Amino acid sequence: MAAVDPRLWQQIIQHVIAHGGEVIRPWFAQLEPLGLADGQLQIQAPGPKEQAYCRERAAPLFTEAAQLATGMLVSSSFLARPARASHPAGVEVGAYDVDAELPLNRDYTFGTFVIGPCNRLAHAASLAVAESPGKTYNPLFIHGSAGLGKTHMLQAVCQAIAARGTAEISFLSCEMFVNHLIKAIETGGLRDFRYRYRHVDLLAVDDVQFLSNHDQTQEEFFHTFNTLYQSQKQIILSCDRPPAEIPHLEERLVSRFNWGLVARIDRPGYETRVAIVHKKAAARGIALPMDVVCFIAGTIKSNTRELEGAITKIAMLGQVLDRPLDLALAEEALGMGVPANGPEVTIEQIIEAVTKRYSVRLADLQSRKRTKSISLPRQVCMYLARDLTRHSLEEIGGYFGGRDHTTVLHANRTVQSLRRNDPALHATLEHLRQEICAARA
Repeated sequence: MAAVDPRLWQQIIQHVIAHGGEVIRPWFAQLEPLGLADGQLQIQAPGPKEQAYCRERAAPLFTEAAQLATGMLVSSSFLARPARASHPAGVEVGAYDVDAELPLNRDYTFGTFVIGPCNRLAHAASLAVAESPGKTYNPLFIHGSAGLGKTHMLQAVCQAIAARGTAEISFLSCEMFVNHLIKAIETGGLRDFRYRYRHVDLLAVDDVQFLSNHDQTQEEFFHTFNTLYQSQKQIILSCDRPPAEIPHLEERLVSRFNWGLVARIDRPGYETRVAIVHKKAAARGIALPMDVVCFIAGTIKSNTRELEGAITKIAMLGQVLDRPLDLALAEEALGMGVPANGPEVTIEQIIEAVTKRYSVRLADLQSRKRTKSISLPRQVCMYLARDLTRHSLEEIGGYFGGRDHTTVLHANRTVQSLRRNDPALHATLEHLRQEICAARA
């Protein structure tokens, strides 16, 4: 297999940095090209977990980058760097376990959380819950847009309680709760399912908005909530909106979610963003000059997750190009994927171009219609907005009928996949991009 030209690999990585968004991870800098032959680019990941992540989340991104860099139909595959210790026979590394719960991230503690006016109430309430679980603010309901620290707070409480004793803790996403219930129904394991969640000392559930439109799950969650509450066991919930705004949620659940304390996390202000960039960079061992820190904080205004992504982009680009992490590099890294010079592209300009191209109305794009003639233009709008603007996933979804960030991510992945296999769509997207960029002047 032929070695990969370092300049070609640089082009691929630069495209990944420009278009990867939330898919990018800090360890992407450790990816190594093994070779390119027979239309396949082989990439070595640091380990089995990273390999599984790349296969599931990053393969389309690297394939698109490789095709653009080489001008050929190239696919990407990922291999894991050989581990020192072998895994037990019959154990599939990276396999999905439907019964698994979310692992606690050791970096998500109270000590690593940056406190500011935007999150002071949620932080203070979480500390109080960690000190007196089941007695103070039960349930604790934290809400806010994605990437603002809700999951961090839930995990910080879990780890603080776990560090003090033998409390039984269950931390999972609402989607996992739904999947566990479905499996329990299919296998006749409802009794075990109910015992599993109704005999814990702390139940922390992330993204409870996914209870929406799941009637049987809401029924099970209602009884689980009652059992834990009456036993003075702590319940912590996170959501992207307050209880009353979760669509199709039973009124009795809305009422119970409001029993304790409902705390909102807002977007961080400039000073808080500066502190976040400092702390996140230091945690990764990345030394950023003050002007770069201020540039990141002034450019990325949406959420903490995108601030972390900006740090990753700059660090990756510096490593790939072997350049110091200075302001010029930061401007280059964060300018990728967004047209330079002149006014920024607006979502309104994107919508105008797409509705004209596909002969649809804005009202259709914002509706709940799912016919292909409507869903494809809607997904194209979201894809272009993600590519050409600095709006967060939530802000983009808000333009299209209040859809959440997962819908925007799904649209982005769908369009990326379609354009690779459909030359006509690829040409349409490029034409739209040029038209939109020309209209902003």
